[in-house]
Amino acid sequence: MSMNLIEKDRVATINPLKTCQPLGAMWAVTGISRAVPLVHGSQGCSAFVRYCLSRHFREPSEIAVTSLHEDAAVFGGRKNLVEGIQNVAIRLKPDFIGVITTCSSEIIGDDVIGFIKTAKGELKEKIGEEAVEKIKIIPISTPSFVETHLKGYDNTIKALADYVAEPSQPNEKINIIPGMVNPGDIREIKHMLRLMDIESIVLADISDPFDAPLRPSTTEYKPYYPKGGTTVDEIVDSANSVGTISLTKYAGSGALSLEKKYNVPAELGPIPIGVRNTDQFLRNLKKLTGQDIPDSILDERGLLIDSMADVASRYLFDKTVAIYGDPEITSGIARFVGELGMEPKLVLTGSKSQEFVKDIEKVAKETGAEIDTMIDQDLRSMEVYLKDNPVDLMIGGSDARLMAKENDIPLVRVGYPVYDRVGYHRRPIVGYNGGIQLMDLITNTVLEKYYEPEHWKLQQ
Repeated sequence: MSMNLIEKDRVATINPLKTCQPLGAMWAVTGISRAVPLVHGSQGCSAFVRYCLSRHFREPSEIAVTSLHEDAAVFGGRKNLVEGIQNVAIRLKPDFIGVITTCSSEIIGDDVIGFIKTAKGELKEKIGEEAVEKIKIIPISTPSFVETHLKGYDNTIKALADYVAEPSQPNEKINIIPGMVNPGDIREIKHMLRLMDIESIVLADISDPFDAPLRPSTTEYKPYYPKGGTTVDEIVDSANSVGTISLTKYAGSGALSLEKKYNVPAELGPIPIGVRNTDQFLRNLKKLTGQDIPDSILDERGLLIDSMADVASRYLFDKTVAIYGDPEITSGIARFVGELGMEPKLVLTGSKSQEFVKDIEKVAKETGAEIDTMIDQDLRSMEVYLKDNPVDLMIGGSDARLMAKENDIPLVRVGYPVYDRVGYHRRPIVGYNGGIQLMDLITNTVLEKYYEPEHWKLQQ
């Protein structure tokens, strides 16, 4: 049918569907092995993000901060940043420091690149030039008064391409920019790559850092770094790959930068949620690497198709859905529920993106649904909408849990954040296996709400 764009009718934001750029930057830097996100801002800038990440992943987040106070607004934050870099380098001995700006440091106009040069010069006198050269220290600009957390993630990946990647010999690997997906999703992507016998560089790999194994220490005490993550050497080598696939076109600047600077071909999106999107992801892999798609992956696709045939027409057909969250995940789920015979009645994102509008237009044509679409809006907009336009199901993060309860609409929790349930970050929703898990989650939620009260009663 068609896509109906609903404009925002007020200036104020109530219950936002987005957070600030630095959160996305800290998310990405955490996915680098032996890395420290150093936030150039106030204590609250790091404390807020640590809280948000810890309640979603239920893992500690090691984030340093330069702790700007009122005097920095007048005199600048040079002293704080130079001392902060030196303290992190000397005490934690990292391989990578990502200097992440915030509202305050951006507004006062701190020369972050110059301050980093000053800090490195002073460090050479304290720990030696060789030790300093082993630490990659890069600036990441994330003014948090504009855009969203996804833009902060995008700026970080682009900074890796611009400041760290270096050309040398071809490596026959594929770069994967996963976007702000969960550890389970990255593990599923790597599983598919293994089946295709493709080596990869994930920019950046949060699968272990945000879901790390707890093991007894067998060596003397060292500064804590979680297991895994993308090594600095791998990031350097990303300039020599056969191609880059960004699972999200909304955070594809790093892929485009590698293409422009080092002639590494780029493919942007779509995120492999559902049948059509996963098919396209595999086509992109084959196009860039020349590898054939093996029977093992075709079997996984067949299992998803069989599972859809088993339950979609019986339990899911014609059920209406409201979907909200980050643009790529939201549009991917909208297409998938359409494949399941459901109707994506409302899609909502906090990002202001015309690409998202184009994606939903395509989904509307494919599904034959009339899709109401909201961009750059908040959960209050969805709350008002649902009063007059009830749906059978909601799909998105935990922030709408009270709205779902008040309107007696079952909520399927996906994406970020999910903090009122455990283990969801370990369950993939991407790939054919992730499609089965997501479909089962949706179907069981529908069964519990609309079938269990009456349908499953034993006949007297």
